[in-house]
Amino acid sequence: MPDDAAARAAAEEESAFSHPPVDPDGTAAYGDHPDQVIDFYAPRDTASSSPAVPSPLVVVLHGGAWRAPYDRRHITPFADFLARRGFAVANVEYRRGGAEPAGGGETPVAGRWPDTFDDVAAALDALPALVREALPQADLRRTVITGHSAGGQLALWAAARHVLPADSPWRTDRPAQLRGVVALAPIADFTVAEKLNVCGNAALQLLGGQDEFHVRRPYADPALLLPTGIATTLVQGRTDVVVPQAVAEAYADAAAKAGEVVGLTLLEDVGHFPLIDPAADACAVVAEEIGQLAW
Repeated sequence: MPDDAAARAAAEEESAFSHPPVDPDGTAAYGDHPDQVIDFYAPRDTASSSPAVPSPLVVVLHGGAWRAPYDRRHITPFADFLARRGFAVANVEYRRGGAEPAGGGETPVAGRWPDTFDDVAAALDALPALVREALPQADLRRTVITGHSAGGQLALWAAARHVLPADSPWRTDRPAQLRGVVALAPIADFTVAEKLNVCGNAALQLLGGQDEFHVRRPYADPALLLPTGIATTLVQGRTDVVVPQAVAEAYADAAAKAGEVVGLTLLEDVGHFPLIDPAADACAVVAEEIGQLAW
């Protein structure tokens, strides 16, 4: 990576992580594990929302390469940003990789199989009842799922459970009641991600290593779970060096081959982290993309 590109990426990451975490208005558990919780943010923009006009619900799935050090707290400023735009927000936590490094290295292993997917499925199944209790302002009929990076993969996967293989424990018998998905720099095609060594072979680790990768891909790789019939938009920075543009393009191409049109919004001079950074113009673009599907 050229020095200027590396410096720019580092500055973008520093800015995104510079905001203090924003406490939620409420938290509810969807299971017994400490990570099986959802934080709720009530809409704060009274100009576009009122008790008489329910707000769209945005379900947020955070990134961090499915690794333990990155939990939902780092994306709470983004959740608050959406709430201040008039959305009701559900910020989902889920089990990630253990604290032990992968393969004797220094980086914690990515994801847990099947726990990570168990949690996202359980959270989405429990969400309607939890939202009715915690966020009565939310309109469940106008739900959009968004996720960043690894969370973008989980968002695409959550919307595709009805097209999972028949023997999958996570398969649903009908599509989720969603207005759409907005995936932000998602790890959306595992084969391309592995060729590019995205996040240090995180997708390979998520699926349990080389021996399991090809066996488990049909149950986890969004590029194999098409068409979904659910409106989907990808937002991608052209200068993203963490999850390069080629990964999003591969998913869009796979969708086209499956007969589905997927929106791909490419942002000039934008890397990986501005998409969730309230101080960045790219974050406003993300909110607009969500609004186009939700309102």
